[in-house]
Amino acid sequence: MYYLGLDIGGTKCAVCVGLVEKNSIRIIERAETPTCSSPLKTLSALEHSVREYLRKYPIKQAGISCGGPLDSATGVIINPPNLRGWENFPVVEYVQNTYGLSARLENDANACAVAEWKFGAGIGSKNMVFLTFGTGLGAGLILDGKLYSGTNGNAGEVGHIRLASSGPVGFGKAGSFEGFCSGGGIARLATQVAKKQQQMPTCIRQMGGYENVTTKALAKFAFDGDPFAKKIFAKSGRMLGKGLSMLIDMLNPERIVLGGVFMRSAELLTPSMNAVIQRETLGQSNAVCKIVPAKLSENVGDIAAVAVAVLEK
Repeated sequence: MYYLGLDIGGTKCAVCVGLVEKNSIRIIERAETPTCSSPLKTLSALEHSVREYLRKYPIKQAGISCGGPLDSATGVIINPPNLRGWENFPVVEYVQNTYGLSARLENDANACAVAEWKFGAGIGSKNMVFLTFGTGLGAGLILDGKLYSGTNGNAGEVGHIRLASSGPVGFGKAGSFEGFCSGGGIARLATQVAKKQQQMPTCIRQMGGYENVTTKALAKFAFDGDPFAKKIFAKSGRMLGKGLSMLIDMLNPERIVLGGVFMRSAELLTPSMNAVIQRETLGQSNAVCKIVPAKLSENVGDIAAVAVAVLEK
């Protein structure tokens, strides 16, 4: 079957057509436009492409993926920090009225969770947790074979959980799960730890100083054996293990799928992560849970948006 996907981001918006056959998906057409402060102006720039897709393919359903906060029940984008001017925009109503399509809206973490569940590392699971582990840390929950969004679409904001009384800031909170386990958080963790030392670590000096620290560069140094970089990833791994232990004991999932940084740096994080999980979790719950990297990397935003459409029945 053919589905329409709309991926709304802070810098660009994309529309695509996905062909879904059992557990496989193929993006067959795609168009994008820069995101501006007017949702109507932005989406109007994609209208010609959408109408062309509707002419060529028997599309009946649309999926919309967007950063939160949003209300998935009413189909309204509330106030995402990277979408100024889109506040309280009824995007589902817009798609339905403009194109006559049944549509569904989900936040990007939920959309990616559904994508991995339907087409990626979560295929076959009934209870799955997906963590973005990218610029920030959000989660999507598949519970009892269904996407769980919560009362008003805010379930899965695990990045806000405080794991320590102090630490790098993530999700507006020092010592949060996101602070320790995100691309921005790991870079901030490295800077915090380094500044407490008497001497700037070699790897940070070679990056050009504290203001130039990135998680990507830090990972390269860690893979090359730099002791400071390896220590930072080991610390992040321990906090990842602490956060995952809570999820394992609370939700009893059979699979946890980790995207972003974990996909690229699993071997730097896994040893310390596993040590904490073995120590902290209930044995019965840990025994049935597999922790795996996400599989979908290419066109993940497009696939996620289409995956939301697949949920619409």
